[in-house]
Amino acid sequence: MLVIGLTGGIGSGKSTVTKHFEQLGVPVIDADIITRELVRPGEDALKEIEAHFGPDIIQTDGQLNRAWLRARIFDDADERKTLEGILHPRAKEYAQNRIAELKAPYCILCVPLLIESGWTDMVQRVLVIDLPRELQIERTMKRDGIPKNQVETIINAQINRDGRLAAADDVLINTDDKSSLLEQVDALHEQYLKQAKTTK
Repeated sequence: MLVIGLTGGIGSGKSTVTKHFEQLGVPVIDADIITRELVRPGEDALKEIEAHFGPDIIQTDGQLNRAWLRARIFDDADERKTLEGILHPRAKEYAQNRIAELKAPYCILCVPLLIESGWTDMVQRVLVIDLPRELQIERTMKRDGIPKNQVETIINAQINRDGRLAAADDVLINTDDKSSLLEQVDALHEQYLKQAKTTK
């Protein structure tokens, strides 16, 4: 199967793009959704997170306290790497198993940290959603209601725009309206269907 690795910085439009691929009948495996499943009550990953970060990480209903965790790792690169070390290997294995079960010409593997986390070995092509940093900041602030400095910290923890583009096989430009973005997705869909026929 042809596996397309979709990535882009925060506020780039990954959810819009994956939703449209799904509407076109393309299977989408989303690393963020996998991660949420891995930290459900009773899961080993959640137990390991609690063992490292302490009991405050668990809410009274047994769910992960995401707000507390975000605040904890916000300015602490070491703690962020510890969390990634717990989640990323499990998420990658989960994604590999999902891909092996699929029957389709191609699928989308959406991973925000596709390049940084070394998931590119799972894909045949890297699809990057690109937009200028200032537009990325503006859209994220509007969507999430968080201050500019927090958005900038998140962006700075990700690979920079030039590095992301250097790794790209295909690029979606998200500087215009939604319809423009979806037209680009439609064109790529046709391209990927053709390429899937030659993928062994």
